[in-house]
Amino acid sequence: MAKDTAEDTAEDTASTAVEAPDLEATGAGAPRHGFFVRLYTGTGAFEVIGKRKLWYAVSGLIVLACIVSIALKGFTFGIDFEGGTKVGMPVAGQNGTATTQQVEDVFSKTLGRAPESVVLVGNGSSATVQIRSEALTNQQTDQLREALFEAFKPKAGNGQPDKSTISDSAVSETWGDQITKKALIALAVFLVLAAIYITFRYERYMAMSALLTLVFDLVVTAGVYSIVGFEVTPATVIGLLTILGFSLYDTVIVFDKVEENTHGFEHTTRRTFAEQANLAVNQTFMRSINTSLISVLPILALIVVAVWLLGVGTLMDLALVQLVGVIVGTYSSIFFATPLLVTLRERTDLVRTHTRRVLNRRKPSATASDVVTGGAADLDEAADAVPAEAAIGGTPAVGNKPTPGARPARPGRPTGKRSPRGR
Repeated sequence: MAKDTAEDTAEDTASTAVEAPDLEATGAGAPRHGFFVRLYTGTGAFEVIGKRKLWYAVSGLIVLACIVSIALKGFTFGIDFEGGTKVGMPVAGQNGTATTQQVEDVFSKTLGRAPESVVLVGNGSSATVQIRSEALTNQQTDQLREALFEAFKPKAGNGQPDKSTISDSAVSETWGDQITKKALIALAVFLVLAAIYITFRYERYMAMSALLTLVFDLVVTAGVYSIVGFEVTPATVIGLLTILGFSLYDTVIVFDKVEENTHGFEHTTRRTFAEQANLAVNQTFMRSINTSLISVLPILALIVVAVWLLGVGTLMDLALVQLVGVIVGTYSSIFFATPLLVTLRERTDLVRTHTRRVLNRRKPSATASDVVTGGAADLDEAADAVPAEAAIGGTPAVGNKPTPGARPARPGRPTGKRSPRGR
């Protein structure tokens, strides 16, 4: 029994060395640390798993809003998907600077109907105006170009009016259907490959959680595009595939730490599976945040370049979906994937039995003799049944689960100050 007690004491010492003791404490004379210190130390001070019902409710409301918007409002598809005609022209001309309203008036007067959209791209002398409409015939396109040239006399690079500065492009509905099918095929291939990798990399509950998280990211990102009304283009699909990969990467980081913390969890009664998973989330908080920040910075730079220098276009479409996806992926990897994993694992007999053992060990009435009488397998388990007093700042919390990141203390051992060496 003395050997078992010595081994248990060594386990406490090793655990104390791993866990950061400088948490915010409530006891007298204990150090108090702020939000960012606890965030950087990753000692489990933030209860994520314990509040998973709240995160499920928040995530459910987000998904519901996205699905309703997709069903009722739909998406704003670009010309590559819907087909149509696009005409571009420099705003600077011999007759002054063209405005979107003036261009729209010329279009309506020439063709007898309003265009779908008229937007200004870029700024300064290099700015252009882009007109999008339903598919026009060659004759209608020539009539529109002629009318625009007569109204504004757009200038070429040499400062002289030039009709060739007015460009046009047309996409048929057949081509748009082909682009749509290829985009859906690309998305399906990505999801299949991701599912194969996750299935072989992790056990089934982690695989299920990761795949459901990918679906969550896909639905929410698409829903944001539907709610805000961002235009969906081929660049958007490319960006979506990129951020789904980022989300999977972020989830894998958290799951790797969960896997490390819960390895052999059934052989110890120090923490439940949920508490070990919560500690893993805390330990990867800063890694996830830093990864996201590093990813967002170049995306913001891309948006600045696209909007203020080049105007809306492919770069803008690519940057928007990546920005939305990074934010959604960071949220889901922390507040959706791991809580879902814990919920699935707690439905298994192994985790349920282990959780009961941990909770019984924390009861004040639990003693070694009680466990032996109840049929403990060996003296090691009996030693584990001795009440564990989780103390923060010298204040024991007998009968309750350890406060996240708490420094363990054994019965009879001083919880406030360390004993002088040699006593």
